[in-house]
Amino acid sequence: MSTADAPEPTEPADAEAASAHVPPETTRVVIAEDEALIRMDLKEMLEEEGYSVVGEAGDGQSAIDLAREHRPDLCILDVKMPVLDGISAAERIAEEAIAPVLMLTAFSQRELVERARDAGAMAYLVKPFSKSDIVPAIEMAVSRFTELRVLSQEVADLEQRLETRKLVDRAKSVLQTQYGLSEPAAFRWIQKTSMDRRLSMRQVAEAVIEDAEEKKRQQ
Repeated sequence: MSTADAPEPTEPADAEAASAHVPPETTRVVIAEDEALIRMDLKEMLEEEGYSVVGEAGDGQSAIDLAREHRPDLCILDVKMPVLDGISAAERIAEEAIAPVLMLTAFSQRELVERARDAGAMAYLVKPFSKSDIVPAIEMAVSRFTELRVLSQEVADLEQRLETRKLVDRAKSVLQTQYGLSEPAAFRWIQKTSMDRRLSMRQVAEAVIEDAEEKKRQQ
C-alpha cells in the first residue's frame, strides 16, 4: 500500500476516539529531536507515563538507524532536524513498515500536515505540548498503524486468492483439454489431489500447468 493512502495525521484533540489505552509496559519508543532539552523533557514525560524509550537521536538518519536496530512500537520524530529531516525519516520508516510515526512540529500548517501524511505519519503533536497530549496521540498513531497493517494483509491475502483462482482455472482448462474432463470434474480432481497429497490447490494447479508446458516443449 502506498504511504499516500495512509489516513491524514490527526491532532491529539481528535484522538479522543481511541478507545483503549496502549499498554505502556509493552510500548517501546524511539525519539528523535535535535534540541537536547526538548528531547530530555519528552523522554521524561514518556517514562512518567510508563513508556520505555529504547533509543534517542538528534537527526533523521540516526532515527532511521535506531528504528531498524530496535524495531520499536513507535517512533516520535521532530519535523526539522539536521542530516535528514523528520518527514524524510518518517517516509523511510513507513516504507519499511517498522513502526508507526508520531511527528512533532512547531507549526500546524496545512502543507506540513499533508507532507507528514504522505510520508506515512499516523499523528502529530504541535509544540509546545503537555504530558496529557502524549498518550492520546500515541494511541491514535498506534491504532491507525495497526489498522493499516491489517488492511494491507487483507489486500495481500485477496491478491493471493485471486492469483490462486486464476491458476486453478488454467489448470482446469488443461485437464479438460488433455483428459476430456468436464469443468466440475476437473475442479474435483484438483480438489481431491490437493487433499490426498496434502498440498494446496495452488500447488496442484501449478504442477498441472508445469506438466502441460513441459509436454509442449518436448513435442
